[in-house]
Amino acid sequence: MESDPISRLSLAQLPTPVEALPRLSALLKGPAIMVKRDDQTGLAFGGNKTRKLEFLVAAARRAEARTLITRGAAQSNHCRQTAAAAARFGFNCTLVLAGDPPPSVTGNLLIDHLLGVDIVWSRSEDPEELLQSTFEKLESEGSAPYLIPYGGSNPVGALAYAYAMQEWLDQHMPADRIVFATSSGGTQAGLVLGAKQFGYRGRITGISVDKPADQLRALVVDLANATADYIGWDVRVQPADVLIDDDYLGGGYGVISDAEIEAIRLFAQTEGLMLDPVYTGKAAAGLLDCIRNDTFAPEETILFWHTGGTPGLFAYADALSTG
Repeated sequence: MESDPISRLSLAQLPTPVEALPRLSALLKGPAIMVKRDDQTGLAFGGNKTRKLEFLVAAARRAEARTLITRGAAQSNHCRQTAAAAARFGFNCTLVLAGDPPPSVTGNLLIDHLLGVDIVWSRSEDPEELLQSTFEKLESEGSAPYLIPYGGSNPVGALAYAYAMQEWLDQHMPADRIVFATSSGGTQAGLVLGAKQFGYRGRITGISVDKPADQLRALVVDLANATADYIGWDVRVQPADVLIDDDYLGGGYGVISDAEIEAIRLFAQTEGLMLDPVYTGKAAAGLLDCIRNDTFAPEETILFWHTGGTPGLFAYADALSTG
């Protein structure tokens, strides 16, 4: 355990706003919808990973690291924000990105290049194995690397979203349900743990973008309880506390469908609110479907927790600009 587990740096513009979405709510004739704007955390176009990086980069400093290393997809929001945090605090940064270099550099990948990172493409190798071997190589070269896991989803990073729950409760804009995109599990683990610790009794539903519900639920439970142990909170998260909807996986991670395109356009055209194709677009598509099928009661208030990712829009320009 770190000697000071709640050490954090100032990276994010907090608290992020909570806004009502009255035109969208009226159009859907369902619950009142609000949005928590973690797309406005501020670091290189913002997003949920910035909160996690406040804790993760503080841990890297305590470890006297000089290089941050992590992995993700070519359009990874996590990698983009990690690269920006490295630049902000004077670290070198190495990103292990899945697959082959794309034919054009756009979206998050363009920002990675502007931030001056070293990129290692996994090509046919397993990205996680390559991350470990690249870390070992940097270590042997004396680069003093600090490994940030996929999505920043370990107890250090997940702690940020436990405190994000406290932040939202202190804003006194209550909701019966929280809906958001879930993938690597850190955001959901933090929110569920924060709900236990700070007394939120509503329903917290993650819309999975890439994993079956049972697999992701087990990951979230383990991570939430490891985070509680890390910070020393006497609370436990049970599988029944972790609500995951995997009905909207579609073609898989990063594959945009008509449902995501409709959600992105609807949020843009009713509220001027930009979503991304991989995470928030898929979560919003799930939210719309649940409202239209009366899964949520009309008298409820829903908080849509916007986890960011809007630079990814530009990598999907062809799909989003047609029709």
